[in-house]
Amino acid sequence: MSEELPPSVAVIGSLNIDYFTRVEYLPAPGETVPSDCLELFRGGKGANQAIAIARQSCHPRLFGAVGADDEGVTYRKALKDEGIDVAGVLTVPTKTGAAFITVDETGENTIVTASGANDSLSAAHLLESAPELEACQALLGQFEVPMSALVEAIRIANRSEVPVIINPSPYIPTFPWREVEVDYAIVNELEAVDLLEFSPFDEPESTVRQRLHELRIGHLIVTRGSEDTSVFLHAGDSFEVPTLPVLPVDTVGAGDSFAGCFTARIASGESLDSAVRAANCAGALTTLGKGAQEPIPDRDRVNQHVEHLVNHG
Repeated sequence: MSEELPPSVAVIGSLNIDYFTRVEYLPAPGETVPSDCLELFRGGKGANQAIAIARQSCHPRLFGAVGADDEGVTYRKALKDEGIDVAGVLTVPTKTGAAFITVDETGENTIVTASGANDSLSAAHLLESAPELEACQALLGQFEVPMSALVEAIRIANRSEVPVIINPSPYIPTFPWREVEVDYAIVNELEAVDLLEFSPFDEPESTVRQRLHELRIGHLIVTRGSEDTSVFLHAGDSFEVPTLPVLPVDTVGAGDSFAGCFTARIASGESLDSAVRAANCAGALTTLGKGAQEPIPDRDRVNQHVEHLVNHG
């Protein structure tokens, strides 16, 4: 018998070089704060999420763009070494995208991005890649790429009945929610307010459900990591899933690890509750190391902590 292939997940997203500094506290507007640390890491929400998917034993197909510079060349190789299909990653005659990240002693951060090559991802490229998208078991996207490209990918997935997961970060109010079907939207508390135009925790569940129906979103997953409490879900039902308590070193990449792990588990056929529980652990564990990608845990490590939560949570 032939060995069963792992689930395939399309990721529509960004690839950046992260310039990382650590400070005692985040500067106020107009303030200069010294740092004795400057490090470079590979990042970008799309690549981060693809790595999280790969480490959950799924097969990610990344669609994005890098520059024809040294950073772009080495980035493609690093992703291939992770087991990521980079055939859909364009190489364009511009600089690879960059992010400038400052982290304080508590693990909180500020991030400034320069899109660079990421702006070159186009709807036409996604149309050309339609057969690859249609063959996937899930599609994951976020808002660090041109909206036209992401929307085209979602439409292809909708026509093929491929489940769509959107992490609308950084939030863009002009995204055409009513024109596409989104099975799962993953947001933090601030993004939830931007999306719904009210806090889902201040309104009756019937109001939340009606709003999700209007936006054509099947499930809303709200992460509340800053409060170290839970993840809440609103759809036909709502429930809480406990988080993994940790003392964070660096919160950069935690949301991407959550989104990638969740998508991989959904693509693998796990229940919503199980997928969120695993994603909670993946996100929390990612905060224990520096940079967005290196600390992302593998499937075995996530499962160990899920088991601990179930038995002792």
